[in-house]
Amino acid sequence: MNSCEGRVAIVTGAGRGVGRAYALMLAAQGARVVVNDLGATAGGEGADLSPAEEVVREITAAGGTAIADGTDISNFEAAKGLIDNTVEQFGKLDVLINNAGILRDRMMVNMSEDDWDSVIKVHLKGTFAPCHHAANYWRAQSKAGNQLDARIINTTSASGLFGNIGQANYAAAKAGIASFSIVIARELSRIGVTVNCIGPRAETRMTEGLREKTEEQIMRRDPEWIAALVTWLASPASKDITGRVFEAWGYGYSVAEGWTHGPITEATRDPLQVEESLRQIINASRYNAGIERDMWLNP
Repeated sequence: MNSCEGRVAIVTGAGRGVGRAYALMLAAQGARVVVNDLGATAGGEGADLSPAEEVVREITAAGGTAIADGTDISNFEAAKGLIDNTVEQFGKLDVLINNAGILRDRMMVNMSEDDWDSVIKVHLKGTFAPCHHAANYWRAQSKAGNQLDARIINTTSASGLFGNIGQANYAAAKAGIASFSIVIARELSRIGVTVNCIGPRAETRMTEGLREKTEEQIMRRDPEWIAALVTWLASPASKDITGRVFEAWGYGYSVAEGWTHGPITEATRDPLQVEESLRQIINASRYNAGIERDMWLNP
């Protein structure tokens, strides 16, 4: 029995990279898939439906069911159309995977307003908008007495979780998505919708050329390693897992534990009395986890 047999899934940004791997694996596991991709460049320019259509051809050639969709998911009303059209085509929606994204890497002092706005819009609003409309669809289903076993899977990144120089816009958006996912996981759990978040590390057009890699490293960055985790999270087997942030690639999976309460000292109203106790708790605390010190980068 396929793990996602009979489920209906939307995957945004599914024309290339990890999104393509998600769509192909979900379809191979029995899901009917909406392959959403605007078809823009890595920097967010232009539109081209052909990458999404090619993924659909691969799925149908293998005996699966899929349709291509070129909706701009950062457009609020268009995102509603994506949800509505999916339900109209397939009769329901079980899984929403928000994966679409762009890069406009700059040092913060060189970053234009458009660099900031474009990245925040595609990543953060482009996650919120489909989630909003999907959640309203599921809430209506719940009010009608239908029992739900639905999934939202969002996409963060190591840059958003740990910080990466030259990506202030991207990191801010991705950190926002992680926090957003945790909040809506709590909001939607009562109606049978789980929400989790993936920080993928893969070799795609977004990451190629960032540094030289060995054949072993390239193999371990194949998106299929991540797709296996995402497909499991999309399946009924994961119905008790929600509000989690995962890092994923061929070297392994990790649960990112996020901000925690560290050492505490007594407060004071006197700024001249602050330093000694603050330095004590700062010295007793752990450094922020970071990309440079991260065990994941050793490979």
